[in-house]
Amino acid sequence: MRILVTGGCGFIGSHLCARLLKDGHEVLCLDNLSSGSLDNVAAIKHHPNFSFVEHDVTEPFCTECAQIYNLACPASPVQYQNDPVQTARTCVLGAINMLELAVRNGARILQSSTSEVYGDPLMHPQREDYRGNVNPIGTRSCYDEGKRMAETLFFDYHRQKGADIRVVRIFNTYGPHMLENDGRVVSNFILAALKGGDITIYGDGSQTRSFCYVSDTVEALVRMMEAEPAGGEPLTGPVNVGNPNEMSVKTLAELIVRLTGSSSGISYFDLPADDPVRRKPDISLAKSLLDWEPVVSLEDGLKETIRYFTEKIR
Repeated sequence: MRILVTGGCGFIGSHLCARLLKDGHEVLCLDNLSSGSLDNVAAIKHHPNFSFVEHDVTEPFCTECAQIYNLACPASPVQYQNDPVQTARTCVLGAINMLELAVRNGARILQSSTSEVYGDPLMHPQREDYRGNVNPIGTRSCYDEGKRMAETLFFDYHRQKGADIRVVRIFNTYGPHMLENDGRVVSNFILAALKGGDITIYGDGSQTRSFCYVSDTVEALVRMMEAEPAGGEPLTGPVNVGNPNEMSVKTLAELIVRLTGSSSGISYFDLPADDPVRRKPDISLAKSLLDWEPVVSLEDGLKETIRYFTEKIR
């Protein structure tokens, strides 16, 4: 089928485009290249079923398609805080424009939401029925609240206009095609270790994250899009997508130093405002509804990511 992927030149989007082509679909990749890169789709750009259009989702877009994966939005604090107004516009106007397109086409549309909708959570691990602890006026709000508003729009379009929606909440994902300067801990730590500089940890390193390799995340997105639940009830979500194996940031840094064979030390700085202290998904819904759970170990995924960045900085 013909499938539209917004943010298709981004980190997760580029892997998703490759997966959909492998599955035999025709893929239209939409990206304004603000945080995505054509380098990420270099291996598939000549595929006969792949096409790319440079376009900003804050502006309406017309095409025919059977499915839409809406991944368009800067996803790391460095990126989304660079232009917070545009980040909010991308979340909100992008959702409206893609939902309108989905309704016109009778297409199913999947929203890549985020664990950031839970904010600095008071529930641990985080379940989909938890409403979150989000600062609506902080420096991260453009993304956190933007993604929350996008979820609101998806469910309102579903109730009011009959849109066929799917919503997933993606937890920390890592792997090849991450940007070198995106400010995420995995890429930051790997690059520092490869270059022999100190690894920077904000806070005391006891804060936790749960890291999911990109191929596992993509598998969950595809299963969510294609799932047809028994009994005819719509499978709207939201559904958490992430790895429930929780790890401290300090432990991650030590593991990366070992895997790279680096002599890097660790420097500690103050924790940024509203940075979550603990982050771990409850993936019970994904297991029961999608028969999905991560299969790539953290060590194996980090080795692939280290190999990617080693090539990038040569």
